[in-house]
Amino acid sequence: MLPVADAGAFAANPASDAAADAPAELRPAWAGRRVVLVHDWLTGMRGGEKVLESLCRLFPSADLLTLVHLPGSVSKIIEARRVRASFIQHVPSRARWYRHCLPLFPTAVECFDLDEADLVVSTSHCAAKSVVPTGRALHICYCHSPMRYGWDQFDAYFGLERVGPVMSAAARPVLAWLARWDRDTAGRVDRFVANSRFVAGRIGRYYNRRALVVPPPVDTEFFNPGDVAPGSHFLVVSALVPYKRIDVAIRAAAQAGVRLTIVGSGPDLQRLRALAGSEVTFAGALDGTALREAYRQARALVLPAEEDFGIAPVEAMACGRPVIALGRGGAVETVDPGVTGLLVDRATPAAFADAMGAIDAISFDTSRLVRHASQFGVARFEREFAAVVTEALATAAC
Repeated sequence: MLPVADAGAFAANPASDAAADAPAELRPAWAGRRVVLVHDWLTGMRGGEKVLESLCRLFPSADLLTLVHLPGSVSKIIEARRVRASFIQHVPSRARWYRHCLPLFPTAVECFDLDEADLVVSTSHCAAKSVVPTGRALHICYCHSPMRYGWDQFDAYFGLERVGPVMSAAARPVLAWLARWDRDTAGRVDRFVANSRFVAGRIGRYYNRRALVVPPPVDTEFFNPGDVAPGSHFLVVSALVPYKRIDVAIRAAAQAGVRLTIVGSGPDLQRLRALAGSEVTFAGALDGTALREAYRQARALVLPAEEDFGIAPVEAMACGRPVIALGRGGAVETVDPGVTGLLVDRATPAAFADAMGAIDAISFDTSRLVRHASQFGVARFEREFAAVVTEALATAAC
């Protein structure tokens, strides 16, 4: 087995939760079982990490396995876990180069030692779902998406315009191999849970598997309107990666003659800066309080990409701000046109510029925006996901 960072044994007493000592009727179904969480990588707080936070609360004694961990990059709840990283943790300058280790991800996740696990819960948009549990362990995967770059978004990451003809040609067979591996390892999952009906459809299409749908948690109590009047600028909150199509929002703002603030970090930063004019502000990554203020001060949130679900739009709505989103993917399930925002039928700067111009003609009711967002709260996610796990464990015991 290849070396694994911090690869000690599992905690000696994984059933030491207070829940294990509670009356039987109050214990979760997994009390007394060795639970392991698996997450693709811990390099920043994005939507997937907010799901992981809730899973850490549901499974407070679980170890956490990940491909690479940048200490201090995620929330205290996650950092408090006993984190075990793969051999990719030892790559020099891993914060910058870990994505270049993509062809090694299959080996890395398959080397995780899960011999002592009774329940494996993976949260996956890349490789985490392909860990190898023992035959007795139940594996539930919360799937944010099948591997995007291996299936339907190759051009967004490795197209000619992104990496040039030589690198694009070299990457194509590698990504085709990864897509086959992604498909062939879907059988290692006993139960798929998708974050949206859109992703459930992709799971059915690429894995030929059925998935239950449990929308991800949004802290709709923390994100609230306050007493701040909206400004005139528009807002993007996103990881700065190619498939998010932030370039569309930048060009749309220029065409509409409006200001745009971009919150987030990622490898696409320099390319996006080169596209942006004086009307665009790059705010970087913000903590929760600063992000909430950014939502409150914006005219509307702009979502130009086809999202798997999209937590940022729900956070914006919880803060009383409408959303301008591409009318495909998860946004169709969260944005109510004319009530909580606008859906744009084409991912073009002109179409989004038109929507930016049209938003001022619509009167949005803050209370309806907040009420709409409240259905995606944290308590609902944790309750519904716990029910999925309870049912799956009961079925497996039969």
